[in-house]
Amino acid sequence: MAAREQWRSGVGFVLAAAGSAVGLGNLWGFAYRASQGGGAAFVVLYLLIVLLICMPVLVAELVLGRSTGKSPLLAPLQVGGRSWGSLGWLFMLAACGILAFYAVLMGWTLVTLLQVALAGLPADMAQAEMFFGTLSGGRSALIGQLLSMVLTAVVVGAGVQGGIERLSRWGLPLLFLMLIGLAIWAGNLDGAMGGYRTFLLRWDSSQLLDPTTIRNAFTQAFFSIGTGIGTLLAYAAYLDRRAHLPREAVAVVGMDTAVGLLAGMVTFPVVVSFGLGEVISGSTLGTIFIALPTGLSSLGETGRVVALLFFLLAYLAAITSSVSLLEVPVASLMDALGWSRRRAVVLSALLIFLLGLPAATSLGVLGWMDSVFGGVLLILGGLLLSLLLGWVTPQHFSRDLLSSGTPAWVQGILMFLLRWLAPPVVALGLVVSLVDLLGSWFG
Repeated sequence: MAAREQWRSGVGFVLAAAGSAVGLGNLWGFAYRASQGGGAAFVVLYLLIVLLICMPVLVAELVLGRSTGKSPLLAPLQVGGRSWGSLGWLFMLAACGILAFYAVLMGWTLVTLLQVALAGLPADMAQAEMFFGTLSGGRSALIGQLLSMVLTAVVVGAGVQGGIERLSRWGLPLLFLMLIGLAIWAGNLDGAMGGYRTFLLRWDSSQLLDPTTIRNAFTQAFFSIGTGIGTLLAYAAYLDRRAHLPREAVAVVGMDTAVGLLAGMVTFPVVVSFGLGEVISGSTLGTIFIALPTGLSSLGETGRVVALLFFLLAYLAAITSSVSLLEVPVASLMDALGWSRRRAVVLSALLIFLLGLPAATSLGVLGWMDSVFGGVLLILGGLLLSLLLGWVTPQHFSRDLLSSGTPAWVQGILMFLLRWLAPPVVALGLVVSLVDLLGSWFG
């Protein structure tokens, strides 16, 4: 890995890492799960998990990548020995599985963007549902999936500085600019305050102990931050020793959470203003592909412009995440087999496209892949990371942070959270997620 590229600057890494975290899950997954989980109660659970659990695990993942300079496949093996080689394969499986169905959702987003641009918005709910029906199983879905994988492959194939960092440097500022503008616009809708009260400001304490809400909070936190799938490990392998990892982890988590909250400030006012609460509560996909286009259609050309901006924003967020997911197998093939970046990109993208074909033709398969790869395996990866760096090789974690100038007290707090809080809490979240998921499948 010594010959691999490095980030042009620390800012480039932070933007790329934040781009990896900021994705479709922030833009509509957060809104849907908050509406299902008691509004503010879900947000409180989410923030606690992010700050107390995901943050130390995220730093551990960054440490593992930077200190070894290895790919997600080989880094756990180098630090923990042969018995930890399976963690590297878990990273590979989770990243490829997530990207397989994620590319399908990206394809839907791209097709919807083109539909709005060329043909306008649906006139009513029936038309929106009809369009979504053709979108989720037709030829256009496959074309959108293919184009999304090709675009992702082009960016990753261009390299760390020339592809990933260049995309992040202009993509993230543009994303925030569009999102803030949409949030300001949505805040001026007649039902804006009702939207905030209904979803973000509604408090239902019973949801704090509800298994589904807990599972959703863990899934949203881990999926949104991207901890446990090796993407940030792959990015950290290109970092130099001077980077202050805790500070950069805070920046990544802060930007990711800000996007989720801003997206809620766009989605919730639209939903309430146009009476679409039942649609958003019934399906996470219904939020973006049915509810928003239907609501915005009543605003004429203004609604069409807003819809174009929103779906462009969603696709931009998606591509910054998809490139990080593809980098996991690409970096691993380059590291383990000595392949060129181009060869690794072509093979990885092709196999992931084929893996995603069942999800492109079946909503049931897509939901299953989301729950398993984007939920259970991702949380399991976070648990194993906390055990590896917190218990098996704690000196590796401490030595790397101290060598880069991290104050001893910061390192001490992170080590305490990583050793004593993260493992039992993540294990509990994993068990609750499994029980709730199996209950939904067989109950």
